[in-house]
Amino acid sequence: MKLLLLALAPIFVIILYIYYKDKYEKEPKHLLIYNFLLGAFVSVFISTLFYLIFDFILPLNSASVLQQFVKAFCVVGFTEEFSKYIITRYFAQPNNAFNEPFDGIVYAVMVSMGFAATENIFYVLEGGYGSAILRAFTAVPAHATFGVLMGYFMGKAKFSKNKAKLNLTGLFLAIIFHGSYDFFLFIDFVPGVWIGAFISLGIGFILARKAIKSHQEKSYFKE
Repeated sequence: MKLLLLALAPIFVIILYIYYKDKYEKEPKHLLIYNFLLGAFVSVFISTLFYLIFDFILPLNSASVLQQFVKAFCVVGFTEEFSKYIITRYFAQPNNAFNEPFDGIVYAVMVSMGFAATENIFYVLEGGYGSAILRAFTAVPAHATFGVLMGYFMGKAKFSKNKAKLNLTGLFLAIIFHGSYDFFLFIDFVPGVWIGAFISLGIGFILARKAIKSHQEKSYFKE
């Protein structure tokens, strides 16, 4: 039970943080829960299917930098972010409660945190307390960061004539940062290269904070 709580604690800290940042017009709580659950179950199911397909048609050599690049960006980055994108695009974005650009960030992060919750439970139950603490400061905020970057553009897309372009820009940016983060971790056989993961995550975090502030300042409900 303690491990489970430790696995979920950073998830809910981030959810509360984003909920607090939605200053001017809070989203209905039931929709936030729905998106979280869809991320936790449907997005995970979609990504699992993709992983099975990729494992069958594209076996990769863990000692090859090039093949680990393909794995990071085309397999893991694409698979996980696309599975979150599908929920945000076809469940959250069309909803009438999605009525300002900041809502893109809120819903994308909720889906991402649902996905991260399921993933984190498995990793923490397997890896123990050390894994829980490490992931609380790395993988979990990474998923949130990717969600903010995706949601920023999906929020703009809802109210733009270039909806498809902006939606896909959000997806592409999330894949790029997710892939960059994982790539440097996957090639751990290269000494010291893991630092690149934290540099890319740091850049993503800075951009995510700017994205949050930008949509806050342009809120339709700001008085």
